[in-house]
Amino acid sequence: MDSPISDAAIIIETPAKLNLFLELLAKRPDGFHEIETLMTAINIYDRLYVTSLSEGQTQLTCRWASGMEALSASRIRNDTATTLDALPMGSDNIVWKAVERLRQRAGIAAGIAIHLVKRIPAAAGLGGASSDAAAVLVAANRLWRLGWSREQLSEVAADIGSDVPFFLARREAGVGMAVCRGRGERIEPLTGMPQLHFVVVRPPAGLSTPKVYQRCKVPSKPASVEPLITSLRRGDYLSGQLLVNRLQPPAEELSPWISRLSALFAKTDCLGHQMSGSGSSYFGICRNARQARCLASRIRAAGLGLTFQATTAPHSHRLETAPL
Repeated sequence: MDSPISDAAIIIETPAKLNLFLELLAKRPDGFHEIETLMTAINIYDRLYVTSLSEGQTQLTCRWASGMEALSASRIRNDTATTLDALPMGSDNIVWKAVERLRQRAGIAAGIAIHLVKRIPAAAGLGGASSDAAAVLVAANRLWRLGWSREQLSEVAADIGSDVPFFLARREAGVGMAVCRGRGERIEPLTGMPQLHFVVVRPPAGLSTPKVYQRCKVPSKPASVEPLITSLRRGDYLSGQLLVNRLQPPAEELSPWISRLSALFAKTDCLGHQMSGSGSSYFGICRNARQARCLASRIRAAGLGLTFQATTAPHSHRLETAPL
């Protein structure tokens, strides 16, 4: 797959994701839930700078991207701290855990230095941490010249987090959408899917994924993702009722922001709207880029959270190399 790179640093951009559909099918014996979800990569990116070290150590530094704190402060007023959470360092960071797990599996003695610049909000249901973990597996695979396939890396990824394999899966031609099943590790990339335009809002407070799942209930008759896929492929984007997120009701019990954003988007003429993942980010699907741009401006002016205009992203990661 990837060719070896020597005397180089890897710069890799890692996308966020949205869940256009998320249904609970059953409670698993391991305590997790069996799910069926339609995820799409979107063009909100973190960036990692990764270099190999001669000694077997992992160095990790991370910070918020320039302008993020100012944007948060100007729009969220006194709630900046809850919007831009403190970034975990060292072994508390999933990026650290991912590279250490790969080192153990591969028996590698070399080290790695990682600098992570965050733009994807945390505790948001946007998959930023999972995307970063997938990216560092790709980068380490190159720098350490392992020559592992994406399938081999995905086995490591599945041990780290349920969303990580999605960001490792090879994208088919076009938009980076896939149906994920099991815990999220069984990936079915989709072809023939359209580009979509979104407005994404991360409110001043995040949500804990475990706490949301603790309150969720598996429906007696789970919905199927197939009608939504069919609708998207034929361009019938007016079927907003086909959007499903079974985690939204328990999230609404934990955070007033979910209902508030739902009511806000319901007053617009967007095609459909719902929470992403376990929250707390909320998104609306717009007819075109112009509508998304106008709606994003209105929400920013209302000061309801970090607000992004986004589109579906064609690739899982954007990777460059630079000489040391």
